[in-house]
Amino acid sequence: MDNKLSRYKAREQGFLLVFETMFNDSPLEELLESAVESREVSFDPYAVKIAENVLKETEYLDSVIEAHLKKGWTVNRISKVSLAILRLAVYEMRFEDKVPDSVAINEAVELAKKYTVDESKFINGVLGAISRK
Repeated sequence: MDNKLSRYKAREQGFLLVFETMFNDSPLEELLESAVESREVSFDPYAVKIAENVLKETEYLDSVIEAHLKKGWTVNRISKVSLAILRLAVYEMRFEDKVPDSVAINEAVELAKKYTVDESKFINGVLGAISRK
């Protein structure tokens, strides 16, 4: 697990791990072991760290996200892909001092462009609102 990736690729791995946990009741450690065994995949230490911490802070992260949604919206209305991206970005914005908000937002928008059907503006809007607070 000491394969160093670019920060973007590590973030992408972290997002994919968070996303996978939304569909799987297995602990993150089991998902990591299974992925490594079945696909000969190695994970960047930063990807594992942020995935673990996003999972620990999910309730808090969701409350921050929900507080910045339009009236009547809840996190339950957000697609799982977008929610995983938002959780990851909000985690970095609130807990990773070395990651500027602008970087977390830009990287989240890039992930949204790659993994969603045009939800990048929504993600950018929510994260922008969080960043301004």
